[in-house]
Amino acid sequence: MIWEHVVVGPLQVNCFILGCEDTRDAVVIDPGGHPQAIRAVLARHGLRLRAILATHAHFDHILGVDPLREGEDVPFYLHPADEPVLQGQRDWVRRWLGYDPGEMPRVDAHLVPGEPFRLGCIHLEVAHTPGHSPGSVTFLDWEHKRAYVGDLIFASSVGRTDIPGGDYETLMESLRRVILPLPDEMELLPGHGLFTTVGRERLYNPYLRALIG
Repeated sequence: MIWEHVVVGPLQVNCFILGCEDTRDAVVIDPGGHPQAIRAVLARHGLRLRAILATHAHFDHILGVDPLREGEDVPFYLHPADEPVLQGQRDWVRRWLGYDPGEMPRVDAHLVPGEPFRLGCIHLEVAHTPGHSPGSVTFLDWEHKRAYVGDLIFASSVGRTDIPGGDYETLMESLRRVILPLPDEMELLPGHGLFTTVGRERLYNPYLRALIG
């Protein structure tokens, strides 16, 4: 599988480009901005964008969706519980960044926990991991031992829960239910900042350590 990572948007979001070497089809996870940089990666590998996935609907993870697909028929996937969150992001951009981004992207398909997302050689298990937002999800790539966790967990920290739709107890339950059972070597790829592993977070993340006891 072709795999690349770019940091995009005003809040420095980790965006991931996954491509199938056989079909040359690609999926992009969390395009928060800089669509030209993402398109450059796709072009360099001769990839065709076939789907856009979001770990959650906060503006810093989805502002690049429409500029990236440029009116083409590329479906945008989101968990249904985050659609109300998505509709409020235009106002959030006005308040946080000081400009009007226009309409938020249309959601074309829902991410369904338990139903894997498949595109050529790309196989992702969808796990519902609310807490940072009601519809936050984690994409689990078991073959390559990677978990795309959005803003659920960071190196030595966790996502914010003091924003609309956030809930600390719900986030901690998502960590207990989805992250703790993962093998130590599973790489955690968060929405911001450094990559880490489950094993490292068991040792150094105070939130996981509180769950372990």
